[in-house]
Amino acid sequence: MAPAAEERGLKSVVWQKIKTTVLDDCKKEGEWKIMLLDEFTTKLLASCCKMTDLLAEGITVVENIYKNREPVRQMKALYFITPTSKSVDCFLRDFSSKSEGKYKAAYVYFTDFCPDSLFNKIKSSCSKSIRRCKEINISFFPIESQVFTLDIPDAFYYCYSPDVGSANDKDAIMEAIAEQIVTVCATLDENPGVRYKSKPLDNARKLAELVEKKLENYYKIDEKSQIKGKTHSQLLIIDRGFDPVSTVLHELTFQAMAYDLLPIENDTYKYKTDGPNGKEKEAILEEDDDLWVQIRHRHIAVVLEEIPKLMKEISSTKKAAEGKSSLSALTQLMKKMPHFRKQITKQVVHLNLAEDCMNKFKPNIEKLCKTEQDLALGTDAEGQKVKDSMRVLLPVLLNKNHDNYDKIRAILLYIFSINGTTQENLEKLVQNVKIENESDMIRNWSYLGVPIVPQSQQGKPLRKDRSAEETFQLSRWTPLIKDIMEDAIDNRLESKEWPYCSQCPAVWNGSGAVSARQKPRMNYLEDRKNGSKLIVFVIGGITYSEMRCAYEVSQAHKSCEVFIGSTHILTPRKLLDDIKMLSKPKDKISFKDE
Repeated sequence: MAPAAEERGLKSVVWQKIKTTVLDDCKKEGEWKIMLLDEFTTKLLASCCKMTDLLAEGITVVENIYKNREPVRQMKALYFITPTSKSVDCFLRDFSSKSEGKYKAAYVYFTDFCPDSLFNKIKSSCSKSIRRCKEINISFFPIESQVFTLDIPDAFYYCYSPDVGSANDKDAIMEAIAEQIVTVCATLDENPGVRYKSKPLDNARKLAELVEKKLENYYKIDEKSQIKGKTHSQLLIIDRGFDPVSTVLHELTFQAMAYDLLPIENDTYKYKTDGPNGKEKEAILEEDDDLWVQIRHRHIAVVLEEIPKLMKEISSTKKAAEGKSSLSALTQLMKKMPHFRKQITKQVVHLNLAEDCMNKFKPNIEKLCKTEQDLALGTDAEGQKVKDSMRVLLPVLLNKNHDNYDKIRAILLYIFSINGTTQENLEKLVQNVKIENESDMIRNWSYLGVPIVPQSQQGKPLRKDRSAEETFQLSRWTPLIKDIMEDAIDNRLESKEWPYCSQCPAVWNGSGAVSARQKPRMNYLEDRKNGSKLIVFVIGGITYSEMRCAYEVSQAHKSCEVFIGSTHILTPRKLLDDIKMLSKPKDKISFKDE
């Protein structure tokens, strides 16, 4: 769990809101409570606080609402749960006994709007035991200081599958996504101007309209019984097909590279410090590790340069490693000095992580990266235009050391580079590479609005010229979302391509007119100084490289804070698996929660 005390952007904001609206609301001096959580709220609290933070707020025990528990009738219970039938039924079971409930009294806080049917069920069953019943409107996870997720990877299938049987599910999913996005805005105390990217599909428009409508309803009457007008912030909603290249390219910045090449699950990295036969250890890659925050967005080449410096620093501090820069030297150092272990452990984790990345990179990925960059940009490292994309692709397809996933990623970059190919050419590629069983990983991109075998030739979007920027030869590609973020802040987004769903604040739409609901400001620059926010939401997943862009753009435009979010976080392999499943009927797919 990340520390609440540290200023970690969105995580800190969410923790403060939970502290104010839930914990402070039912706090009584000298009184301890038991806290009951469901699956969603357990994950939510884990993302923004520690158990010590909860102890400081008078919480003595945290329990799982789904499990059988012994009654503690002398204590009051705080229920922080989602407004679902499953969680409400578990709550009602705790107070179902006609004689006594499991606890002295209940304080109930829902993450989101509670439907009347569930509210009435609670009211009729155990209203005497309830001291509070409130909705606090936090229905998302702040996974990083500037990144949030709704944690609904199944939305990808419902939003992009051509299966007609899932049409009703898609409407329900879109409604749920809109509700959750509104809780992000509410938590940031923003009523943003809503815009959407008009292409390649219609999902962004539908979702933007739903979000705008729900924002209107939410802000009609706020806590102070006043209408809240549009704030000086902007929400952009985009369909995943807007930038297919960034989802399949091999990224060489540390975090993106590690999550692509290594089997990291739930942010947990497994490693061995004493060679292949050593004991396996685990480390969680999270923001309370300052070193991780410092190096996660740096290029692997820079990270590798810093490793010897870190090791020399440690060894010279205690004069124990005799200048040897190796993992075994550090391991020995840890054994000799227990009080020094904690400082070294983090560095050892990242040394192992970097070495594991390089062990995957050197044999095969390095050769792939040059091909990928040339295809993605249409120019080579010297800036010369690629005249024959197929000639660039062929060495990858003929190399037996590359697995099918890597070959499919290269084929996709080839198709994206020429903006779609012919049916005949696609068939030849599939047959020659012997990927008939995986060919849907290529064909199904068309369901995302990406031209694979287009009926007519389409133009490629113009890119911002970044030739003057310093980059590594194998990392020349810049995710399209960075262009979008910069253009939004500089007020350069075309209104035809980015229509408004709402009356946008004057500071964003370039006009001098100000809504009657808004206080007129002195000027555009003053608004920037007062700190506006840009929230970008992508339907169908975001990549780690796109997450990095939010930090880079915020750093460059210090007066505008950029937040990026999505239904879930993508890795290239997982995305290709999901793309493959789009053409399967719904009943053949197994989802996490139905």
